[in-house]
Amino acid sequence: MSAWTFLTNHAHVLLCISRDPGIRLREVATEVGITERAAQRIVAELVEAGYISREREGRRNRYEVHAELPLRHPLEQSHEIGELLDLLGAIKVAA
Repeated sequence: MSAWTFLTNHAHVLLCISRDPGIRLREVATEVGITERAAQRIVAELVEAGYISREREGRRNRYEVHAELPLRHPLEQSHEIGELLDLLGAIKVAA
């Protein structure tokens, strides 16, 4: 059996952050099954694209998901990130 999945690592990282806005990147990497460096890169890309924002709280980061933004692929652009998060049982952080 092949090892492909329906969701990308970006979607998996977004799910982890939406479920726990205070999650550490080490924990994200473990849950998603990627390196911590890959998790850092994905979070940076999500921040740059505006899908999440991060705020420093002491020694940790707290993330906010901007669920009102559209999915990126042309086939899904009529849907918001929040719809995907709701469908997958994640807590929607920002409306």
